[in-house]
Amino acid sequence: MTAITDRQKLQYMAAKAADARVNVELETEGMILNMGPQHPATHGTLRIVARLDGEQVISAEPIAGYMHRGYEKLSEVRSFPQVTTLINRIDWLGSFANEVPFILACEQLMEIEAPPRAQWIRTLLFEMSRVANLILFLGDMGVQLGAVTPAFYAFRDREFVLDQIEAVTGGRFHPNFDRIGGLLDDLPKGWLAETKQVMVKVRRFCDEIDDLLMGAETFESRMRGIGVIPPDVAMQYGLSGPNARGSGIDWDNRRDNCFGLVYPELDWKVWTHPDGDSYARFWVRLQEVREATKMIDQLCDGLPGGPIMAKVPRIIKVPTGEAYVATENPLGEMGYYVISKGGLNPFRVKIRSASFNNVSITPWLLRGVYVPDIITILGSLYFILGDIDR
Repeated sequence: MTAITDRQKLQYMAAKAADARVNVELETEGMILNMGPQHPATHGTLRIVARLDGEQVISAEPIAGYMHRGYEKLSEVRSFPQVTTLINRIDWLGSFANEVPFILACEQLMEIEAPPRAQWIRTLLFEMSRVANLILFLGDMGVQLGAVTPAFYAFRDREFVLDQIEAVTGGRFHPNFDRIGGLLDDLPKGWLAETKQVMVKVRRFCDEIDDLLMGAETFESRMRGIGVIPPDVAMQYGLSGPNARGSGIDWDNRRDNCFGLVYPELDWKVWTHPDGDSYARFWVRLQEVREATKMIDQLCDGLPGGPIMAKVPRIIKVPTGEAYVATENPLGEMGYYVISKGGLNPFRVKIRSASFNNVSITPWLLRGVYVPDIITILGSLYFILGDIDR
């Protein structure tokens, strides 16, 4: 073998140095990455247009509207009782909760109040909708990071909750059970005892999720410090629900702006987390499921007797006026601004959905993150596209 001379070594080192200088001076072109609108990891027909520099996001723009169904305008050609058939399809995972604020706005305009038993059952089904909704989030968040097992647990135990909702309303996803002045029907015999048994299973599920994910190295490294939302930024973008409480904002409509439901009569806690990252948003939702099971137990134990419907006209005509009622839905604050001209149907309906506001922060939140973190952050925000494309 021929020995390498000192001169050859110097030439080789000089060539390498020249290559390095060229590589530093070269500018790489940015790349446009389309995520969606049919990508299975984007939680529905949402399109994210991300401009990348290598693996880092320079800018990201959410583009909604691919499944827009026009519920606000459709409400104008439906009678007031018929509107619930439309709106329980907005957030289809917590559909009963969608009906409640609209019904409460109509009752406010008509100056009627549902009987106490109806209010307790409304609150009970409202919290069961929250549990059914958030159970799926807890299991699905593991899937975003490659852990499939939590999703199997979530679908297994969510069925128990949906079975109870179906036993009362007749519908698993779209109950259409709320009525102006009360409810369609009373609870079936034995339902309260069965519901309390289901809540035991839900609490066991929460413990399993805690064991599977919380503290796991992959889960922690992909969630902690990722997608941090400071509280002032969360407020500027109008975030609500667990996304706001995950940034340390101590606000919950159930406690701070309750109307027509019986939360003030229950013993419960609002959970917040100061970190504002993806892990904090997951942790808050996990605690809220546990808290909801405790509230459901109290509602089952303290349910009063009496009628489930107030005296209302057979044909509903809501007096002229306008009202806005917001409730703490599973995804955050959902409000209905209802304007009536005294007819059989609303003159105007404006829906303030939680997901629309929560997704509005994505251009700010995704700037500077890496491509794999996009899905993690979107998953932690937890939105339903029906809740955006109303």
